[in-house]
Amino acid sequence: MLVSRLWLQKFFDTELPPAEKLSEALTFHAFEIDGMEKVGNDDVLDVKVTPNRGHDCLSHRGIAKELSAILQIPFIHDPLAKARLNLAGKTDKVAVTVEDSALCPRYLAGYITGVKVGPSPEWLRERLEAVGQRSINNIVDATNFVMFNMGQPLHAFDASKLHRGLPSRGSPEGSPRYHIVVRKARTGEKILTLDDKEYSLTDSMLVIADGNTETVIGIAGVKGGKPAGISEETTNIIIESANFDGTSVRKTAQALALRTDASARFEQGLSPWFSGYGMHFVVELIQRLAGGELQDIADVYPKPQKPRHSSVSVKKINQVLGTALTGADVADAFTRLGFEHKPARLDDAGRTGGEEEGVFEVVVPFERMDIEIAEDLVEEVGRIIGYDKIPAVPLPPLGQVPEVNKNFYTAKRVRDELAAAGYSEVYTSVFADRGERMVLNKVDSVRPYLRTTLTDGLADALNKNIPNKDMLGLTEVKLFEIGTVWKDGKEITMVGSASEKHPAVEKPLDEYVDGGEPAQYEDLPTSSAVLYRPFSKYPYIVRDVAMWVSNDTDPADVLWLLKKVAGELCVKTYLFDRFEKPARPDDSGRSVGEEKVSLAFRLIFQSFEKTLTEAGANEAMAKVHTALQTKGFDIR
Repeated sequence: MLVSRLWLQKFFDTELPPAEKLSEALTFHAFEIDGMEKVGNDDVLDVKVTPNRGHDCLSHRGIAKELSAILQIPFIHDPLAKARLNLAGKTDKVAVTVEDSALCPRYLAGYITGVKVGPSPEWLRERLEAVGQRSINNIVDATNFVMFNMGQPLHAFDASKLHRGLPSRGSPEGSPRYHIVVRKARTGEKILTLDDKEYSLTDSMLVIADGNTETVIGIAGVKGGKPAGISEETTNIIIESANFDGTSVRKTAQALALRTDASARFEQGLSPWFSGYGMHFVVELIQRLAGGELQDIADVYPKPQKPRHSSVSVKKINQVLGTALTGADVADAFTRLGFEHKPARLDDAGRTGGEEEGVFEVVVPFERMDIEIAEDLVEEVGRIIGYDKIPAVPLPPLGQVPEVNKNFYTAKRVRDELAAAGYSEVYTSVFADRGERMVLNKVDSVRPYLRTTLTDGLADALNKNIPNKDMLGLTEVKLFEIGTVWKDGKEITMVGSASEKHPAVEKPLDEYVDGGEPAQYEDLPTSSAVLYRPFSKYPYIVRDVAMWVSNDTDPADVLWLLKKVAGELCVKTYLFDRFEKPARPDDSGRSVGEEKVSLAFRLIFQSFEKTLTEAGANEAMAKVHTALQTKGFDIR
């Protein structure tokens, strides 16, 4: 998420440190920073908010609150602390029906009349453009500003484009002028979104509809529809501030390949409390920017979120972190985080013991949906105090010899034996086109079963690797796999092998056990690192060259010459054949002639940029032949 330093400064009276210091503070206590960029006189940080904190930190307020706790800078201007949540409806001009409160725990609709749509003021345009948002108009910009400021997605509908009159179904008593319905889409229903793209919906997707006409006007939590979009002629609007189920929004966005800033926040799960705050702030901002009068607010909230509590003892915190923190240290961390907490109480054994051994009772902030158990509080204390403050303590020695896992030990032994015999390990797909068990969620329509054998996959892998054996420097491809099959109603670990000379075979891993319990694990040295080298996606060309040389010629010298002359496109060179030609005997049995040795080398040419041509390979080989003849070698 892009975060503006100037925007963050609005939450504090104290001057914030430079962007580099903010980046360092967040990196070591909260989130990684993917980058920083200068935008005008502002510094913008790309903060990598972790999934478990998306519900409270995908906003400038959330990041500002983190910095306040980390840097111990007073969080003076918290908008939520000053909000007046008097959301009682004034009239009956708008009604809301939510058909499934599990998918939409809260929905607010605010009706504002007499607004004047126009360009946003410079300060608002600068704020949005700093975080990569294009300014549209003062109404839409207001909804986006509130979302990036405090984390609640919002949407504005043009009320004049909705039907007026008695709701068609499921309406409360009376005659509300507008009726918003939150329901499942009907399979085949379509919607034209604000970016002029049409989407076909299914009955697993949640939508916003005009209750009087059944017309879909928005995809819940994802994107608004064009039929009720804001334009320059808009004078009356209905503001949506809602809470949608994160899983439902994620599945809808994924199915439609339509991920938005709003869906990214709903997917992480938001507190329904944010919906009320969001409505308060957006109404206030719209009236400031575009005028208008608030006529009505409908708030459907059948199961309000209840306050949550969690507790942890100082003893547990120190046991988990390996620290010697005092009760005062822990209390300070909770205070910096803005966690209301009670003084230490009796511990589980009924001892008072003061704060050092007491238990802290914490009131979990409504937006911190990630805090549930004592270990969550331990983590909060650790990261705020600083992981660098936690002393490094060596792990104690094991009190007993570790128990050997029979299957693991046997598999490792078999793996080592086959690798020593020249076999390469492969992992093939567990899915097959036939078998005993069909999977519920098919990977594709071709392989809907779990495999009953390893041999099919090994045979396929063998056929795919044989054409590449020259590049691999192999004279024979030999493969093996240790994996699970599902056969005769059981899951069985099998060992399979295949080579060019022998067809694929397999047998259970258990049959490799030679009786008795496995020996204890060996204390082996740490394996050395191997540098990864990328491979080319373009095909290679193979050329062989054989020559007669004197019997005192070192093949390594010839190999060095070939690599030097063949050029950069020669990616591999190796000796693949050698035989000696002894001096022939004459009629008297004496040796005549010179003893010679035949050396045969394989050269492989390949480019990382294009497919090589025969002409290119031939040109390189011509240079090779010239160099060999210059050395006096007799090319066969």
